[in-house]
Amino acid sequence: MSVTAAQGFEASGVAVALKSTGRPDVAVVVNRGPLKVGAAVFTSNRAKANPILWSQQAVADGVVEAIVLNSGGANCFTGSFGFQTTHQTAERAGELLGVSAGDVLVCSTGLIGSGDEVFRAKVLEGVERGVAALAPDGGDDAAAAIMTTDTVPKTAVHVGDGWTIGGMAKGAGMLAPGLATMLVVITTDAVLDAAQADAALRGATRVTFDRLDSDGCMSTNDQVTLLASGASGVTPDLDGFTAALREVCSDLARQLQGDAEGASHDITIEVVHAASESDAVEVGRSVARNNLFKAAVFGNDPNWGRVLAAIGTTDAQFDPYDVDVWMNGVRVCTAGGPDRPRDDVDLTPRATHVVIDLRRGDATATILTNDLTHDYVHENSAYSS
Repeated sequence: MSVTAAQGFEASGVAVALKSTGRPDVAVVVNRGPLKVGAAVFTSNRAKANPILWSQQAVADGVVEAIVLNSGGANCFTGSFGFQTTHQTAERAGELLGVSAGDVLVCSTGLIGSGDEVFRAKVLEGVERGVAALAPDGGDDAAAAIMTTDTVPKTAVHVGDGWTIGGMAKGAGMLAPGLATMLVVITTDAVLDAAQADAALRGATRVTFDRLDSDGCMSTNDQVTLLASGASGVTPDLDGFTAALREVCSDLARQLQGDAEGASHDITIEVVHAASESDAVEVGRSVARNNLFKAAVFGNDPNWGRVLAAIGTTDAQFDPYDVDVWMNGVRVCTAGGPDRPRDDVDLTPRATHVVIDLRRGDATATILTNDLTHDYVHENSAYSS
């Protein structure tokens, strides 16, 4: 049931031909309360789409009544017309729901630079039809409506002690830190105030979505939103709630990684014994963004030399000649030199696990990425056609 697994929420997904596939392309999620708490984190890209600019303002007071999402058009770099479109979207939703437009968030995903009167009319039609179709079991329809190049909907649910968290996500390309080309809506019926929701969300995204680095490209439309209805009447332990929220975010991040455009390997890069967490993240990210390494994994080649070459570009504390590297359980490099034969490593499974031991401390971090494939290049060479 996705975002309607928690009490107090209704959702819908409708098709208004924003996409040529005929599939649903506008989703609406409404918080029926009694609490109307909202928090969100946004892309760190300086180039932000109009819905991001709107939602950043709307969520500032911690009150969110509803969120409207569309696929089939990013509404980014569309000038004042695009911002007016976002504004009108929130106004129409607010009018139909009987709430303030300033308490309605807006999300869009699709081709950057696209947006005209036809686009606006279809989005507004989608709002009208989406509000009319709202249902307590509409979460799955909403999850389908936000897909673009995704091949499957992405949902997750956690049932706590008297409260529930439900979430949906979209994203298959431009997956990089500062979020990704992702739209994520997470709902809970736990009793939280705005400060607690914001702290829990930031704590969860920092070690999940922000460590998904599929192709090193950062989008303009990324938003992760947490809505709390308080409908369960249960006030959770905040640490326990944050841990559960982190599990949901991790589940969704793994699903995003598994559906990355054209990928044939899901690569987990685990950096251990780093001097600091920031060092571990920097080292892991340097490998995740190294095209030579990613191409080697695509070819099932355990080329650990490319790992050492990549981490050598960082400012992290370590001795390049005192590093160990494992690939799928085989230590192929020790103390900066060869260990077991490369032929011992089997990289044919989709799941690929790389461990980098820096031998400098107790900190660790894990970065998720994918290989670089012919299919990825093909799909992105004709994205706008």
